[in-house]
Amino acid sequence: MTDEAMGESAGDGGDGGTGLPPSIEAAWGLRARPTKGRKPGLSLARIVDTAVTVAATEGLPAVSMGRIAKKLGVSPMSLYRYVAAKDELYVLMQEAIIGDPPPPPAPGTGWRTAMAEWAWEMRRICYQNLWALRIPISSPPATPRMVAWWEWGLVALEGTRLDWSEKLSVILMVNGHVRHEATLMADLAAAVTASGRSAEAVLAGYGHTLRRLADPARFPSVAEMLAAGVLDVPEEPESPDHEFRFGLDRMLDGIDLLVRERGGDSGVGGGAGGRGGEKGAKPVA
Repeated sequence: MTDEAMGESAGDGGDGGTGLPPSIEAAWGLRARPTKGRKPGLSLARIVDTAVTVAATEGLPAVSMGRIAKKLGVSPMSLYRYVAAKDELYVLMQEAIIGDPPPPPAPGTGWRTAMAEWAWEMRRICYQNLWALRIPISSPPATPRMVAWWEWGLVALEGTRLDWSEKLSVILMVNGHVRHEATLMADLAAAVTASGRSAEAVLAGYGHTLRRLADPARFPSVAEMLAAGVLDVPEEPESPDHEFRFGLDRMLDGIDLLVRERGGDSGVGGGAGGRGGEKGAKPVA
């Protein structure tokens, strides 16, 4: 986002007819930077970059208008010429770190291959910016890069005969898996770090404790699982991607049943049912 595209006073009323705050309109290039009374060198891009740095190094709770202003050497009030509230700043921080999606899937790529690539790319971004998972989701995508990722997911599904609502549900479901797994793994890693022990020691300790507490008469299934050694420290640790891959594959298996029920998949650019993928389209032969 350039300074020219990201500047206008956040106190001005929007004139783009979008209903979005001025700072978000600026992200779309609908507003020019302010010229009257602005502090030299200050821009919305610098504000956002500084906020991202604070979040990445100190955690999301450390992000505040006062903290950002101090790092920039300006008064907190000067920031409000660019962004009206911290919630808006959060949106712009997400836009900054998500980056552009990869090139669109090649023509003929199957929906499953394309959606799996979408999921793995989103997971990579989540792991690089774990702090961003703490930002509450308060609205649908409303910034250019966010919408570009949404577009990419819809293109991945365009050869299917799913209707628009089903396509959006698929994207939300897959995105939910990405966010949940990344959040869970981050929380577990933080707990292990806080314990001062290795992950293997924590797992072994939990298994030992559960064996003492889980009375087979009361928890027969748990006791049977423990007896099978599921919580034992493996001689060869599983890939850190194992749980994500397992969950994603099972999710895609379920979606595949629906795709087949609707008439199959002709791949990206195949035009099955048109880009709208409406129900009732002629099935693929």
